[in-house]
Amino acid sequence: MASLGGNILPFGTGFDLQPMHYAGIAVALLGGACLFSFGKQSNTDGKDPSSPGFFKSFFLFFYSSFLKPHQSGSKASQQDALEGFYKTQAVAYDTTRGILLRGREDMLALVVAQLKAKFQAPKEAGSGKTEKRIWVDIGGGTGWNIEAMGDHVNVPEFFSSVYLVDFSPSLCEVARKRFERLGWKNVTVVCQDARKFRLEDYEDGMPAAQNPLRSPALSYFKQQRPDHGGADLVTMSYSLSMILMKQPDYYSVVDSIGSLLSPSGVFGVVDFYVQNQFDFSFRNYTAGYIDRHVNALSRMFWRAWFDFDRVALESGRRDYLEYKYGTILNLNARNRSLGYIPYYVWVGCQKKPFSKTALPHEILERIDAYATESPYLFPVNQGDALTRAIERSAPEIRSKAFLTAVQNLSANLPLPAFFYQNHHWRIYYDDQLQKHTQFNDEYIYAFTWEDARVDERILKLGPEDKVLAITSAGDNILSYLAQGPARVHAVDLNPTQNHLLELKAAAYTALPYEDFWKIFGEGKHPEFRTLLITKLSPHLSSRAFQYWLKNVNVFQSTTYGLYDTGGSRHAIRAMRWVSRIFGLRKAVKQVLNAKTLNEQREIWRNKIRPALLSKLVSNLVVAQESFLWTALGVPKNQLAMIENDHAESDIVKGPKPTAKNTRSHAIWHYMVNTLDPVAEETHIGADNPYYYVCLAGQFTPKCHLRYLDQEVHAKLSRPGALDGLRIHTDELEEVIARIMPGTLTVAVVMDSMDWFDPGSEAANKQVTKLNRALAIGGRVMLRSSALEPWYLKVFEAHGFTPKCHGGRRDGACIDRVNMYASCWICTKVDNLRPPTPDMEGVGSNEITSLQI
Repeated sequence: MASLGGNILPFGTGFDLQPMHYAGIAVALLGGACLFSFGKQSNTDGKDPSSPGFFKSFFLFFYSSFLKPHQSGSKASQQDALEGFYKTQAVAYDTTRGILLRGREDMLALVVAQLKAKFQAPKEAGSGKTEKRIWVDIGGGTGWNIEAMGDHVNVPEFFSSVYLVDFSPSLCEVARKRFERLGWKNVTVVCQDARKFRLEDYEDGMPAAQNPLRSPALSYFKQQRPDHGGADLVTMSYSLSMILMKQPDYYSVVDSIGSLLSPSGVFGVVDFYVQNQFDFSFRNYTAGYIDRHVNALSRMFWRAWFDFDRVALESGRRDYLEYKYGTILNLNARNRSLGYIPYYVWVGCQKKPFSKTALPHEILERIDAYATESPYLFPVNQGDALTRAIERSAPEIRSKAFLTAVQNLSANLPLPAFFYQNHHWRIYYDDQLQKHTQFNDEYIYAFTWEDARVDERILKLGPEDKVLAITSAGDNILSYLAQGPARVHAVDLNPTQNHLLELKAAAYTALPYEDFWKIFGEGKHPEFRTLLITKLSPHLSSRAFQYWLKNVNVFQSTTYGLYDTGGSRHAIRAMRWVSRIFGLRKAVKQVLNAKTLNEQREIWRNKIRPALLSKLVSNLVVAQESFLWTALGVPKNQLAMIENDHAESDIVKGPKPTAKNTRSHAIWHYMVNTLDPVAEETHIGADNPYYYVCLAGQFTPKCHLRYLDQEVHAKLSRPGALDGLRIHTDELEEVIARIMPGTLTVAVVMDSMDWFDPGSEAANKQVTKLNRALAIGGRVMLRSSALEPWYLKVFEAHGFTPKCHGGRRDGACIDRVNMYASCWICTKVDNLRPPTPDMEGVGSNEITSLQI
């Protein structure tokens, strides 16, 4: 028996866990759960008329697992021990494991989704070549996994060859009968030690070990297995934890997978586990930590029970798997039907990043260029002169992703999961930093509060533009992409805001318009979890995938939907609370259904305005600083700007003042100047989706944001349409500082400058970095809660010329949101010293690349 490792507490050494007692409880739970669920659940093997009945199956399982002595002795081999455990219960295996082995369906769905995404690219490129697809199922037992894969693909057609490798003759015999019954001729059952299985023994054209020596002893020590094989898919379903009984060494089994898996192949594992957060919290290559930690009581309990049955749950198995291979994505879950047994699903690949068009070091360079707009993105004949010009000004501009990759490679660690994704939209970030965790895994905005139509009219983006903008909910980012710029860098410090943008980008790529509309137009989709796993998962980073898997209720709730979530939900629910208190629910529906603007105005003036804009609501709710921040995202500096403008206004300082210089009066007048023009000048039910979604909780085909247009979906769902998207999870200043000088043409900073302390050095630094990153003529678009924000003078002092494109004076409605007092464009007219490198007139024959 192999050592259990340092994470297992040896029995009988000072702390008795009473494994027999725990095992008895667990067996009782298992039996009760199985009996309860028998009438409700069906499994794939139920199609086989030769399988025994449920009660006989359960008796065989109970006897083999807890009563029948394990075969032992000096002459018993590993296969003998394995067969001694499985032989009695082989025919009943599938019937009794349906409730115990959770996550197998999810693992199969995830890996086949990855395969479909990988094989879709050549198809979209117009290649008519049909490639062989090979699947090796290690520890495949009775073949349940392979038959269950039939729910996702036609196995005989999708895979040219399938190999089930298991060390138990009894289980293999069940598998052979299964595939004879199914008539699947492409499935081969191999009863063999997984470490000795060689794909080249069964498939032509596979890379094989080179062994020129004739001596058996010499050849044994000299023989090297190839670095990779030809299998497009390798899976292990609840077999890694069984290696304690099957094999004396799980390291060699995990190592052997590399010689089976093709360079672009997918490796899927589902298994039990227990682990403490201190084991993994400092690793940057595990692809997210959501629900991975298992509390101390559960760790002790499940280790004791599984150890009684010779199943090892020590964390070293999963740790070694993640060390040996690159992680694409994973999930951590609990078997709620059976005592919350922890299990995980892991999807990975070869540790060395692979692309059919680039070497590994070129992939790193390219991803670095994605984040920094480095010269690597320029044509080959624009190399050295440009590089030298940039190096004179910024000799060490590298993305954080690149620096992290170099650190991992120097330590022989896998790269962060971001490097193994099918799309490089999302740039690496450290999700354990306090600046990210402060948001408590919650986004503030479920939809963006800036009018995309006005942005489009003012900016007029073209194919040469390179845009940097704050993500928010991602709606305007997608509207910018629909205009066809060369690049759009989306920046947000809150990881979940970027998770929302990623989800929208993945939905464009993978879903038809009908599903896309249900998720983001109506804010609900009853099949969201299924779509997430089967369609969206290959197009999401692991952290975004984990987040949405944990929060499927956002879209599958029977009450609230997407637009009733996030921090801004407090404002929406406050509006509903006010409408109930003042009996306005009918009036709100009338506004949404108003046929004309005049009809809307009458309802607003006579029914809604007297209640919503009452001093009572302003004093008790809206003027509270906690509400302004939690519900509307208004920080204290922005609140101070509102109060300052109010204090200087004619209604306070004029010859006939009508308002007091107090916060409640300032907020009340700001609300009036926001809502009155919207209600009087914009038709909410027909052409103001920003307020429609607040009142209705969803959009309509007639009234919705631009990114929800069917024509925009058709455009952005084309292959490569989102290749220009980069998603940065960091401070705006940090991202700007790593952008190559003189490369951006537009920066949309929304109201972020309002957050700075007046006269602060931080504001000076950010404007300086904006000047450095922008080309001459580049524009900074900003909105402010002040009519003339103090930092305009900072822009003027740093080479910009500001121009107002909308001011909320004399009751003006500057856009359909009208939430901000002014909108400005600051155009770069001069470089700061040292000057931004001149990007024109450079040329050479090569680009110097970093060798790793």
